[in-house]
Order: sequence, then structure tokens, then C-alpha cells
Amino acid sequence: MSKFQSTALFFLLFYSFNTYSQKKVLLAKSTTENITIDGKINEEIWEKESVATDFIMFEPDNGRPISSKKKTEVKVLYDNNAIYIAALLYDDEPNKIKKEITNRDVFGVSDNFSVSINGFNDGQQDFRFFVSSAGVQMDCLAIEESEDFTWDAIWDSKAIITDFGWVVEMKIPYAALRFSNAEKQTWGLNFMREIKRDNQKYTWNHVDTKIGAVIPQAGILEGIKNIKTPTRLFFIPYSSAYYQENDIASGTTFKAGLDIKYGINDSFTLDAILVPDFGQTKFDNAILNLEPFEQKLDENRPFFTEGTDLFNKGGLFYSRRIGGAPSTEPTIDANEEIINYPSSVNLLNAVKVSGRTEKGLGVGFLNAVTKKTYATIRDNGTNETRKEVIEPLTNYNILVFDQRFNQNSSVTFVNTNTTRNGGFRDANVSALLFDLNTKSNTYSLYGDFKYSSINTIEDYDGFKTSLNFAKTSGRYRYLLSGKYISQDYDINDLGIIFYTNYHNAYANASYRILNPTRFFNTFKIEQEVNLEIQNTTGKLQEGWYKTIVKATTLKNNYFEFSLVVNPLETFDFYEPRTYGRYLQIPRRIASYFGTEFNRNNAFTFDFTPSFTLYDQDGRITYGLALGPKYRFNDKFSLFYVLDYTRKKNDRGWVDQGNTGIIFAERNREIVQNDLTGKYAINNKMTLNLTARYYWSYSENHEFLTLQDNGYLVQNNDYSMNKNRNFNSWNFDLSYSWWFAPGSEISILYRNYAIESNRNIQKDLSTNFKNVFDSNLTNIFSISLRYFIDYNGVKNKF
Repeated sequence: MSKFQSTALFFLLFYSFNTYSQKKVLLAKSTTENITIDGKINEEIWEKESVATDFIMFEPDNGRPISSKKKTEVKVLYDNNAIYIAALLYDDEPNKIKKEITNRDVFGVSDNFSVSINGFNDGQQDFRFFVSSAGVQMDCLAIEESEDFTWDAIWDSKAIITDFGWVVEMKIPYAALRFSNAEKQTWGLNFMREIKRDNQKYTWNHVDTKIGAVIPQAGILEGIKNIKTPTRLFFIPYSSAYYQENDIASGTTFKAGLDIKYGINDSFTLDAILVPDFGQTKFDNAILNLEPFEQKLDENRPFFTEGTDLFNKGGLFYSRRIGGAPSTEPTIDANEEIINYPSSVNLLNAVKVSGRTEKGLGVGFLNAVTKKTYATIRDNGTNETRKEVIEPLTNYNILVFDQRFNQNSSVTFVNTNTTRNGGFRDANVSALLFDLNTKSNTYSLYGDFKYSSINTIEDYDGFKTSLNFAKTSGRYRYLLSGKYISQDYDINDLGIIFYTNYHNAYANASYRILNPTRFFNTFKIEQEVNLEIQNTTGKLQEGWYKTIVKATTLKNNYFEFSLVVNPLETFDFYEPRTYGRYLQIPRRIASYFGTEFNRNNAFTFDFTPSFTLYDQDGRITYGLALGPKYRFNDKFSLFYVLDYTRKKNDRGWVDQGNTGIIFAERNREIVQNDLTGKYAINNKMTLNLTARYYWSYSENHEFLTLQDNGYLVQNNDYSMNKNRNFNSWNFDLSYSWWFAPGSEISILYRNYAIESNRNIQKDLSTNFKNVFDSNLTNIFSISLRYFIDYNGVKNKF
């Protein structure tokens, strides 16, 4: 090698080290000039600002500098109210910029630009704000494990397409952020640009994908100092009107209430809801549930989804417990029947306080109170009725302390408490969690210890503990894990858990490519082994080996394959519905292959066949999920999903009689159809359609008796009809108009019905007709929410 080549190589390596290893620094400039958020960037102050440029590809070809044809320049200003961001996103083919108009927090097929802000510069949590080329806002709270897009801040933005590309202008009030009260601020900062037609993402500060952690690889924002932030006090009054009718009755309901958001200081915020109204939240997907456990439902109520990252630590919080089903059944005599049993408990009010101190201590407090609830019982002899309490006045409480340190590690304490008035069941659960990472984010050691205490007729306690060690960077990564759960560990008053009383060992090893190859943009293969032993009997509860392959082709088509082998028989300790009994599950093998074609195409298609084959005569489960989607233009799209499952010679519990625990060998079919449609009038106003039809049946053809050893023998004496035929229909058509920041008018037409009986009907069209012939409920509602900033009102008066 010549001297010139050696010198050139040295400077190349030095350049690479400085470009990819050091954090970039951007200086924010103070302004007193009024900044209009119009996407024009024509205020004089912008010309004097420093520029963030030289973006570097995040994926798929990590580390590659952005092309000069896609040059990106970003500037930041600030005043006492907000920070302002201007981004010029050059594109040599502006007519090819993808710009689908979507609902808020839905990316769709659009280019987008985002800023990630960490007000404490602790490498732990980002506040992320996205704007698409169609002007749609997306925002989230991000930690390494996840992005929470249910969090919605109030901020302003504007995007316009130009002859050189497109431009974004953003105003992010300090009320949407969290930071210390230091005189001189130093924030973690990164910008990201996604060019959708090429499926490429670029960041300002290089994010090395060999390192598992993304947030600590942000750049630095300096220059913000001596800011005097305004009072963070916001009121969101609402009013709504509902008209409901079914075959039995009709009626009109009016509601009004208030949400309050108050910034206790720059770090902590109080949220409260008074007289809550969740009438327009998304419907629950009802199913034919033949499992020994309750159906776990998604949370759709904004108060319990927005900014709840602290409360979700440790997995002790299942928010559907608050205002969910009553916790007890009424006691009735032989001549009585229950004529009214409310399916849910009314929420009276809820409040949460959350934030993080300058030294990294996160504090979260949530409290909610639900109403005393009664069931109505009728004496069939006298026709007299009486009421019995099935859920008393109940208080739910969560307290979280989460201390971050060394940029990427934390120790957390969580306590949940459920207190029911009177002699009803109370519960208290505490957890200590730790997550320790090396400075270079190469290795991680994390685990927990959780303790539950239940106060009921017979008090009992339980615990759960786990320890995990992982290599979290590079092409080759692995995880080793161990867990122990005692028999009486119970978090179901405010959390949700199904399986207890076991210990397990788990191992995972994976390989991934970090840059594109001749065939793939991304490729990852994982190998997993899991063993679960039931504590009391020492029997194998789970024992499987799994291979998962995930890949994206150069044409941005996605493929996923999984193979799961259970080479040993296992035992189910829950399906018998009787303590101490268990069911033998035969050896089995399961697999699926998923395909998702390029989402950038106007027409795209998902396709996933699957099967599970049992080592038992004639027993097999197979299914098919497929989902065509067509985007007619940037405003209008339709998406249909068919999910079909057939279980042949499935076995499950049906009854417990004098002859023992009765199982049935049965055939099952499950068909779910989902149709979603979107028409965007503009980026503030949309029409949305969501329709779901679900049909499932379970047809028993042989009855069996469970033996003490977990095996089943034929039962020729049992002859009751335990078949099930279940239909569920939901239809929502809604109009939404965000007429001002944080202010919305929404109109919803909804109808739904559920039909269930013991008579199997295998014709799909007949089932579809039957659900509409049942008691179909129709609801029409109008809701208005208006965002009021205390400072705006104060300034006017």
C-alpha cells in the first residue's frame, strides 16, 4: 500500500468514526418573532439558524449517506411557549412523492418526517412527532420496547409539496414535552425522514442497527435557555347525544363531562376525567369462547390508552378491569331467576399523575372509582323482585416509581391496589423490576420479583420471579430466561393472568442481516426452546422448539415462516375446570407461512395459511387468513380480511356431572370477516367504515370422561345437547372533523347484534340472516369535544 493510500485510508476511517460514532449537535436559536405555521418558512429568523443536514440511512442499507438528490435540511427555533421546526426535504421527482391522506396516527402510504425529543437526554424515552407529506399528524411516546401511538399531544404542523420536494413546519408547545427546570437545557434529538416509494428511512444522527438500542443514539440539541414556560392548564369539555333503539325499546340519552390536564411543573402532568363518556369507542370483538379463561379485550378508551407507559411496567395493569364486568354473581334460590345482570360497571371518575424528575425518577399515580352495581332477581312464585349488590363501590389504585440511570438502565417499583367497599374481595400486588444494560448496549440483564396478597373469605398470597440475560447487539443475538410462578400468585383484580403454578426455562438465538444482500432488504432467523413444568405434579405443561424466519425482499414484499414442534405429550391443568385435575395433550407440530405484498402498491394482498397436526387419530386444525386491500386514490381505500379456522376432532370440556368431568370430541369452524374503509375529505376530516361479521359453531359427536391420569375414555351415557352456534355482527360508520387543535366533532351510526343457540346451522347465508333477525340494536350519536387552553382564555380577558 502506498503512502498516499495509507493516508487516504486513515482519513476515511477517521471520517467514518466521527460521522458514525460521535453525536451531532444542533444549536436552537431564540426568537421573539411570530412564527406562522404555514409551511412557507419565510420569516427572516429562519435564515440565521444553524442547519441539521447530512442524513444517514437507518434502513435498509444502514450507514449509507443520503443522496444529494434527497438532501434534507432541518432548523430549530424556540421561544417561551414552544419549539419550532422547519424541514426542507428535497426530492428530484416530487411528482412521485407518496401522499395518502389517513386518519391521525395512521402512516398509510406517505412520505413522512419526524422529530424525536428526549427532554432529559437520558437515552430512555422519546417524544416523537411525525408529519406525513399529506399533512397528517402522528405522535407517540417511545421506549426501546415499543411506541405508544395512543398518546396524543396538542401541536401544530403544516406540510406542502413544492417543485423541489416538500416542506414541513412544526410548532411543538412545551406542554407536549417533558424536561427538567434547568436554566440551560440539553435535549436528546434526532430527525427521521422516510421516503416511502423506496422504503428507505434516514436519520440525522446515525443510528447503528448493530446496536439494539435506538434512543441512546440520538444527537444533541443545545441552545435552549432561560425559558419561562406558561401554565399548562387545559380543559376539554364535551357533550354528546345518543339515540338507541332495538326490538324492545328506544330512548335518547344526553351526556356532558370534562377532561382536565394540568402541568404540575415542566416534568409532571395531572389528567382527570369527570363524568366519563366512552360511547363512541371502538366495539369489542365478541367471539364464541370455549376456553377456560375469560376473553382478553383491547382497551379503546382514550384515558386508559394515552400516556400509560409507566403504568404498564411489569404487566400488572389490565385497564379493562376498571369499568369492566362485575366481580361476583348473585346468590339465588331455586325458585328465583336473574332478570337483569349488568355487563359492565359504570366508571365515576379517574385521575392520573405522571412525569419524570431531572434526576431520572419517573413517578406514576392512577386512581379510579367505579359505581355500586346491582343485579335484579325475580321470585317466579310471587313475581316480586329484589336487588343484590354484584359490585360494590370500588377504588383502583396504581403507584409506580421508575428510576433511570446510566442512560439505558432502570429499577422500578410498582404497586396496584383494589379496594371494594364492605365484605367483598380486596387485592394488593407489588413488583420490583430491574433492567441493566452495558454502556455500549451489548448485553442486558433484567428480571423481576412480584408479590400478590388477596383478602377474601380465605386470604392467600403468591409470588412470581424471573431472571433474563441477553446479548442485544450484532448479527448474532441470544436470550436465556428462567421464571417461577407460585400456585396462589393472583393479579386478576387489576391485572390479568391465566397460567400460574409452574417454572420454566427459555432460550432464544437469532441471526439477522444488517444491510441488504442480493436477495433481501431484511432477513432474520430465530430458534427458540421453551420448557414449563407444573410445580405440584412435576408434569410438563409446555415443551416446544420453534423456528421463525422473517424476510423482506428487494421489492419490499414481506415473508414470515414458523415451525413449532412439541415432541412430548404435555398436560393442561385448566381445561378440566377442576382444581387438581389435568388433561393430556398429544404431541403435535404447527406451522404457518405469511406473505404480505408491497404496501406501496395500489392493490396489495396478505395471505397466511396455517395448520396444527396432532398425534391423535383424525385431529387437525388448519386455517387461512387473507386480506386484499385496494387504494383507489390518496383519499379512498378499502381493506377486507377473511380469517377462517377449522378444528377437526378437537377435544374440550363441556360439563361436570355425576359421572365425572365430561369432555367432547367435536368439530369447530370459525369465520371472521372484517371490512374497513376510509374516505378522507382532507387531512382534518374523514369518513370511516368498520364492519365485522363473526360466525362459529362447535358440534359434538362423541362424549368422553376424564380419568385421574389425564386421559379420556368414551362415555356412552351422556347425551345432553352441548352444541353451540354463535353469530356476532358489528357495523360502525363515522364522521370525524378535527376543526381545531384538540377539538373534534364526531358523528357515529352503529348497529350490532349477537345470536347464540344450541342448534347448529352450517349454512353461512342462513347464519348471516339469523343475526339480523335477532334483536338488532341501532345507535346514532353526536359528540363534541372542545380544547381550551387556559393561557389563551387568560390572554383574551
